[in-house]
Amino acid sequence: MALILSILTLCVYSAWYLKTQVPDVVCIAYGDEQILNLGLKEVSVQAVEHASVIPGGVPIGVYLETRGVYVVGTSEVLSADGLLREPALQIVEAGDYILAVNGKTVEDKDELIVCIQANKTETMVLKLRRKEEELQVRVSAVQTDEGDYKLGVWVKDDIQGIGTLTYMTQDGKFGALGHGITDSDTGELLDAAGGALYDTMILDIVKGVRGTPGELSGSITYSDRHARGTILRNTQCGIFGEADEVLARELDDGVVEVAFRQEIETGSAVLHSAVSGELKDYEIEITEIRLNESDVNKGMVFRVTDPELLVLTGGVIQGMSGSPILQNGRLVGAVTHVFVNDPAKGYAIFAETMLGGSE
Repeated sequence: MALILSILTLCVYSAWYLKTQVPDVVCIAYGDEQILNLGLKEVSVQAVEHASVIPGGVPIGVYLETRGVYVVGTSEVLSADGLLREPALQIVEAGDYILAVNGKTVEDKDELIVCIQANKTETMVLKLRRKEEELQVRVSAVQTDEGDYKLGVWVKDDIQGIGTLTYMTQDGKFGALGHGITDSDTGELLDAAGGALYDTMILDIVKGVRGTPGELSGSITYSDRHARGTILRNTQCGIFGEADEVLARELDDGVVEVAFRQEIETGSAVLHSAVSGELKDYEIEITEIRLNESDVNKGMVFRVTDPELLVLTGGVIQGMSGSPILQNGRLVGAVTHVFVNDPAKGYAIFAETMLGGSE
């Protein structure tokens, strides 16, 4: 019975290992030959060329516009008669996008406010996008004692912040952040209508400590003259678009190959970053590789070992998302998140996955 139990346990473990630890697709370079006889699981082996990119590492200012006016939540409104009312309750939901009012398209908060004030307390029709569905709802604004009209919805139409450029291609395409831009209140990935990269200057570095993530503090120059790229897509794998020549000149000249995920090894690697003011390589150790992790932003776990970077930042801090990771002269990933209780540790997305998300 003990022997049978041991055999069953081994079978269950083997099935689990093949399902979770062996990738469904394995990419190999042209000229390479790889035979995978896995028995319990079939693996597709694809012969593809290594992509080549220029590693980034420089901080960038990010400005993203939403497609429609994004609803963060609803709230009560104190009406002119002294009563608390919540006109949008169970009609408009957090995560909705307001696309139009009474048939008129609204692209930002100011246009929405103008439409509400013009409509006063008359019933208005809002065109919403809720997940993949478009719908129309009826709602009436409440007049306040100041004489204006409110729907009781908290909204936003853009988001700004500092991140890090991951790579540029030789034809000027870029990838950055390593993760998508989400709303801080709802956690939903924002539907981008466009946006831009801008010049940014790092003014201060707040070190990360156990329980409190650090951050890069800086100023972003929002003007056409300081725009350094156009954001075309916001995905779970990062933001993607087209960069200008000025941004390209800030990067190193070297072009590197993008490693396939099965070519990555646990052990030493480098984090390429200009967090100190100049582009440098900092020593890290890749401690875990998750080939079939469901969260694309957590394909690898690494630890910062470089004494200089630990003194400077404490490890991984906010604003370093997108910093490229290289191993054996190849781009293998990009920083995505920090371990809050251990700022020296972080997660990374596979570079192969990130490039795939740009298409």
